[in-house]
Amino acid sequence: MSGAPGAGRHQVETDAQLATRLAVEAGQLLLELRRRMFASGVPSWQVMDSGDLAAHKFLMREFSDLRPGDAVLSEEGADDSRRLGADRVWIVDPLDGTNEYGEPGRDDWAVHVALWETGRLTAAAVSLPAMALVLATDPAPEMPARRFEKPRLITSRNRAPYAAVVVANELGCEAVRLGSAGAKAMAVVLGEADIYIHDGGMYQWDSAAPAAVAEAAGMHVSRVDGSPLVYNARDAWLPDFVVCRPEFAEPVLDALWGDRWRARRDNGWN
Repeated sequence: MSGAPGAGRHQVETDAQLATRLAVEAGQLLLELRRRMFASGVPSWQVMDSGDLAAHKFLMREFSDLRPGDAVLSEEGADDSRRLGADRVWIVDPLDGTNEYGEPGRDDWAVHVALWETGRLTAAAVSLPAMALVLATDPAPEMPARRFEKPRLITSRNRAPYAAVVVANELGCEAVRLGSAGAKAMAVVLGEADIYIHDGGMYQWDSAAPAAVAEAAGMHVSRVDGSPLVYNARDAWLPDFVVCRPEFAEPVLDALWGDRWRARRDNGWN
């Protein structure tokens, strides 16, 4: 869609172009800040805190300038309940994978920028700054060919969620561990994994942009019970997330629920 009215030199940007540019520029800001702070001997905790705040402030300035009428839900900002009555809400994670960002040399962290409009996500981008990559809804990534003989399941670097263990055992998956939610979801989009499952708790900003980009690429995206992800809900908590190649959607849900998920689907997820 066309961009909403705004001021400044980027006024002609569509929402998708804006999401992409902001994800990239916030990532560049984070890379330079990280380089400079580590070179100065700053402790990791301060690098992480500074990165979260700097990227958040950058995004908020840009939205204020270019989309002044839009609401914003950001991990680093106060949740303004006025978003619940808004037609347009940007859902952003200025630095997804803060712990990875605070470890020199790690590249599995991301910037998420997504736009929700009247019930659905309409534009999004996920940048992987340390990999010099950005994936967006427009132009959408092409679905890559499968690379692996055994299904490859990607999960948290710190712990394996129960749902991931169940699916890995049932489908005979090779398990791979990675950092941020954005990095894991984009690994599926890039063909580096086939399945990503998370059931250990997360928020709307953790999954909104990855979900939109993955869906634009033709991937299956849902909650772990197969139901749709709902954004701009009053509670920012959205605790689980599945991204996988479409041919694995039913096997994954069958491994977790048997036929029960189909009964709920056929009953409108009630």
